[in-house]
Amino acid sequence: MEAINILETTILSDNWYTLKKITYEVTDKDGAVVRQEREAYDRGNGATILLYNKENRSVILTRQFRMPTYINGNQSGFLIECCAGLLDKDNPEECIRRETAEETGYSVTAVEKVFEAYMSPGSVTEILYFFVAAYSKEMKLYEGGGLAAENENIEVLELPFTKALEMIKTGEIKDGKTIMLLQYAALNIFQ
Repeated sequence: MEAINILETTILSDNWYTLKKITYEVTDKDGAVVRQEREAYDRGNGATILLYNKENRSVILTRQFRMPTYINGNQSGFLIECCAGLLDKDNPEECIRRETAEETGYSVTAVEKVFEAYMSPGSVTEILYFFVAAYSKEMKLYEGGGLAAENENIEVLELPFTKALEMIKTGEIKDGKTIMLLQYAALNIFQ
């Protein structure tokens, strides 16, 4: 294992989240010490969930505007995604229950953690906790759509599971976390 020695950490931006430049030395497998610099974006950790209904063979997804995708060629800027949010000092289970209610209007209690993953480990510190939960019409408390205080304008979509899988192939779904959870569902829930 290579030894890491952090020499300096500089805050480049602390506006929305924190962007740091880290200067460090790494001792490689041959024993040579190499000085390197990397930038790391710290936005906190998050959680995401796929709501599914086995009987109806359907899933709940959301559609919302994502500026980074817009400036990188997504002409509308809108993405179809699984419900997700930052932990905000909650544990992952509490976070995903809160986010599910805020974004989709569904109140879920029995959530199942299926895995966790670093989504962009070359530049972002975030680890994302992935969950699934069954839903039914009776769990719908209100329309959802996100919080007005956070300027969220989220459309809630109930889709047939086979349509959601097809949307990956057609490029209508391009969000990594959503693709991962839909593939998980294909292997473990709707098989």
